[in-house]
Amino acid sequence: MAEPIPYETALALIASQCRRLPSDTVDLAHSLGRCTAGVTISPGDLPPFDNAAMDGFALRLADLFTRPDAVLEVCGEQAAGAGRTEECEGVWEIMTGARLPACTDSVVPVEQSEVLACDGEGRALRVRLTPPAKLGQHVRRRGDDVARGQVLLPSGTWVGPAQRMLLAGAGACQVAVVAQPAVAVICTGRELVDDPARPLRDGEIRNTNRVFLCDRLVQMGARVVSAETVGDETAAFVDVIGRALAAGAQMIVSTGAVSMGRYDFIPDTLRALRARIVFHKVRVRPGKPILFAQLDGGTHFFGLPGNPVSAATGLRFFVEPALRQLMGLPVERPWQLPLAKPVRAWAGWLHFLKASVRLHADGRLWVHPLPGQESFRIAPLTRANAWIVVAGSDETIAQGTPVAVHGASGAAMKIDHVGNDDED
Repeated sequence: MAEPIPYETALALIASQCRRLPSDTVDLAHSLGRCTAGVTISPGDLPPFDNAAMDGFALRLADLFTRPDAVLEVCGEQAAGAGRTEECEGVWEIMTGARLPACTDSVVPVEQSEVLACDGEGRALRVRLTPPAKLGQHVRRRGDDVARGQVLLPSGTWVGPAQRMLLAGAGACQVAVVAQPAVAVICTGRELVDDPARPLRDGEIRNTNRVFLCDRLVQMGARVVSAETVGDETAAFVDVIGRALAAGAQMIVSTGAVSMGRYDFIPDTLRALRARIVFHKVRVRPGKPILFAQLDGGTHFFGLPGNPVSAATGLRFFVEPALRQLMGLPVERPWQLPLAKPVRAWAGWLHFLKASVRLHADGRLWVHPLPGQESFRIAPLTRANAWIVVAGSDETIAQGTPVAVHGASGAAMKIDHVGNDDED
């Protein structure tokens, strides 16, 4: 019987088998949640022209200093959306975002002005202005944010709302992205019930893994091409694999039937299908029985344990790194944060602990291991925004010790939750 391998060895084996998928070009409207396949160059300037950063009066700064009383005539109005104005003389009333009239170089905000005369429609005709602090005050110059030809997004960038906003502002209507990994989900176990409305019979349980895995895979940018639940019959499992491959699955993620029990048939079934088992069992808790294989046609296969948290850690720390490889994302790096409470973990094993990162009164972020670390407990996952990853030892890991911390999902790439330091 093969011994479990170290986690780092498993990650290296996954990386050796997963290559970045081909690139595709999509419209900006369909780029959310995708990963850039190359450098995206700005097709235009952002802002596209010099414009006012505040409501006020645009002028040439030198003109203001020629009038000791700072009183000037207003020669026109420049509203947002109006075209180029070529006249160079005088002061222009201007709105935020409006194009700066030619030969003006500064804006005095409304708060630093006194309107002395208006026309019949309320437009300013003469104003007294407080000189601006410096040349170019309250002016957004063309290309100040991004200039034409500059890099908008580097290769391997996750396209989120902020990235799409930048692309839209620069006029990038199409984006080169990595193809979405096509993933199939298979849950095994005759006790599983998918329909939440159906009353449970004796011995049955709700299938929580299917919902969780499909949601998380979509969060990570994958395309779920099929999701099925089967009993503990080899023939039915083989049929489901066939349907997943027919649907175009480049990766299959299963739950259950990978341990050493009488009904844990998946390893032998994969061998019968001429799959190459890359590894089976890793020195991690929870999730030791995890299996990674390559099917005969090159499809990646992850066999996760059936317990909900074991499936969750298998997805987070084995499947997600594979998806990052396929999408060309950089290797994820953990945070190092101090433990808020002592932790005891089995020596010789790497432990994944449900955790909450919180902002304490001292202004520091601390990571709290949550109660209920058993692999069947789902409720603590709803309170977790992070995972602690720690190697066990013969001694208790003391409060204040820096430990590796990963976000609850790799899709977020950050820990953005703060809470009170007195929560459990």
